[in-house]
Formats: sequence, structure tokens, C-alpha cells
Amino acid sequence: MSARAVVLLSGGLDSSTCLAWARERGFECWTLAVDYGQRHRVELEAARRVAQALGSAGHRELKLDLRAIGGSALTADLEVPRDRDERAMGADIPVTYVPARNTVLLGLALALAETLDAHDLVAGMNALDYSGYPDCRPEFVRAFEALANLATRAGAGGAVFTVHTPLMSLDKAGVIRLGRSLGLDYSLTHTCYDPAPDPASPGACAACGRCDACLLRLKGFREAGLPDPVRYVTDLPGLEPTSRT
Repeated sequence: MSARAVVLLSGGLDSSTCLAWARERGFECWTLAVDYGQRHRVELEAARRVAQALGSAGHRELKLDLRAIGGSALTADLEVPRDRDERAMGADIPVTYVPARNTVLLGLALALAETLDAHDLVAGMNALDYSGYPDCRPEFVRAFEALANLATRAGAGGAVFTVHTPLMSLDKAGVIRLGRSLGLDYSLTHTCYDPAPDPASPGACAACGRCDACLLRLKGFREAGLPDPVRYVTDLPGLEPTSRT
């Protein structure tokens, strides 16, 4: 019987690649998406698509509204930064940082893992193309892993939890190459922080192409020598949304 793993799945490029990685490693993958009140909640639909396409053993969607806390452009009425270069992205912690988000999400994944008798968690933290988020660093992941082994009934009983972050040392181009080597269809994913209605497809959304998340994604595809298969809006009136190369 395959070992079970809980995979945090936002539906974005990184977490979807992690699911493909975990599946290739032989884990029985249980996926967890969290509706925390994010303005880009369309990512939850992407998570469902990816979970189904990659054969999740069970996909859970948990609602936890972090808008009550606020403090982030993703959960409060704050402007999402646009058109920033890499130097600006790395200069400070951006307003798109959601306070304690990865701590909360890993805690939920840990709770689900205990109910499933799973001892492996998989998450898409990345220390290179990460927009300056402090909870994407390897030090944070190791600290949480230590907490998991101290603060759970399973850990007290001798189980050893491992937090796998297979993308930690990869740039976005490396992440994309990994995903493609595993057969991942990136058209299923969603990365944008501030999506807009897609005029070419009523009821659908297109990526803005200007937020930090879009710019890092586009940079990754460009450096990997591949077109990005998702739809992007354009600022030019009269032009239809298009994929970017």
C-alpha cells in the first residue's frame, strides 16, 4: 500500500507541480484547498481541475475566512502591486503577503494528515521566486516540521512527520520544466492575484499579466522556452485576451 500524503493545492503553478511530483513519487495523494477569502478565489476552481486530472485520492475544500484579519491585498481592500521589476519584488515583504497564511494552511494540512494516518505533507514553498514571503523559507518549513512532531497525537506516539517542499531550490523555469517532465498540463492552473473577466469567454477569468505572481510565472515560461497556456487580459482596447510567450 502506498504511503499517504496531504498536498496543499491552491491550483497554482507551484502547488500543482508539487502534486505531480508527489504522485510520481508513489504517494497516495489527498489534496486540500482552502477558501480563505482570497480575492483570486477562481484558484479554487483550478485546484478542483488539477486534483481531478492528477487523480487525487480525495479532494477537500475548507472555508476559513481570513478577511476578518485582513492585512493583505489578497484579503482586504488594498491595491495589488503591478508592473514591478525583480528588484522591487525582492526589496521588502509585499502587501500581498497574507499574515501567517502558510502556518495556518500547513496546520490544516497537518490536522487532515492525522485523520488519514498520513505522515507526509507536500507544499509549494520556494526560496527563490517567492516575492519576499518569510513563510516560504526553508527555516520556516523545518520549524513547522519540528512543531508537527511535537504538537500532535501521532507525533507523541512516535510517528515522524515530514514536510516535503520539492520546489524550494528551483527557480520558476525549473519548476515548469519539472512539471512538464511529469506530464502536467499547466493550462489547468491559475496563478494571478488579480484576475479579470475574460471578454472572449463569458463567465471565465483571465490573468492580469501585471501582478507579481503573473510576472514571475511569465518569466519562468520565458526562461524555460515555453509558451504560457493560460489566458491573459490586455490593456489595449479592442484586443482579445491572449496567451503570452
